[in-house]
Amino acid sequence: MTAVVYWMRRNVVGLALVAAQWPLGAALGAWLNPYYLQIVVYIGINIILAVSLNLINGVAGQFSLGHAGFMAIGAYVSAAVTVLVWPNAPSAAGLPVALLAGGLAAATAGLLIGIPTLRLRGDYLAIATLGFGEIIRVIILNTESVGGARGLFGIPALASFASVYACVLLCVGLLWRLVHSAYGKAFLAIREDEVAAAAMGIDTTRFKIMAFTIGAFWAGVAGGLFAHFIGYIHTNSFSFLKSIEIVVMVVLGGMGSISGAVLAAVALTILPELLRFGAEYRMIIYSMLLIVMMLTRPSGLLGGAEITEWRFWKSKTARSASAA
Repeated sequence: MTAVVYWMRRNVVGLALVAAQWPLGAALGAWLNPYYLQIVVYIGINIILAVSLNLINGVAGQFSLGHAGFMAIGAYVSAAVTVLVWPNAPSAAGLPVALLAGGLAAATAGLLIGIPTLRLRGDYLAIATLGFGEIIRVIILNTESVGGARGLFGIPALASFASVYACVLLCVGLLWRLVHSAYGKAFLAIREDEVAAAAMGIDTTRFKIMAFTIGAFWAGVAGGLFAHFIGYIHTNSFSFLKSIEIVVMVVLGGMGSISGAVLAAVALTILPELLRFGAEYRMIIYSMLLIVMMLTRPSGLLGGAEITEWRFWKSKTARSASAA
């Protein structure tokens, strides 16, 4: 009974936090500068992308470079729902339907791509997923029904701070539970030693495809939010460099750390904006700061730990005590 009460209490608190994003978004929209509000929304979208890729690269131990391709599928499918299939859709109904359609389309693509490619490992898997991302981009670029080379215009601005951060809470909460469940232990076993995991009876291909499909679903949701926030999408927003940017967030946060991926997404979204004072040298400074951060923290901001784990804080306290 105690476990049931705890489970119900935890879910009620989670739903209350999700519902609280709408009054919080209204308050921020009233007093926060629109430019800063836009950056906050981009932070939320990048958190979803980083946490979902962390499930594939950090937790399951695969190396995917095609996350921008899944984001593109979600963006274009969800935009097609509200522009071509259901125009003038109300935000309360149109956005959830569009996001679900985009997420399911990306998950389906992840399943179809994952079945043949996830039998590969290491560099071969990275090259295969990189090729998939580029194939998706070129197909969209040559599909006139979704704008082609012109991009897709007229997407209704249905997404807002509230809807983005409601999805952030759902994504982080659900993936946190998944990673800390029995399925998560199977993912971690595959990451540490795939041969040993298979010898212990774990269906490694099934679990890798599961991680790939779930990560692709949330990348598609992030793409749908992006499309319905800015109102215009083009394949240039989903290039190879976008995939690299998401991988950097995962690596910088710490492979396998959900809270590390969140912190890295926040830092790497804000950092380019803070460096706008030196427009000519902004990307040089940005790259140098990334190099310094990886040299000083090669295992990432949090390593493999979560910010809530006491061992992380205890080790930090012990280092401080020894230094003193």
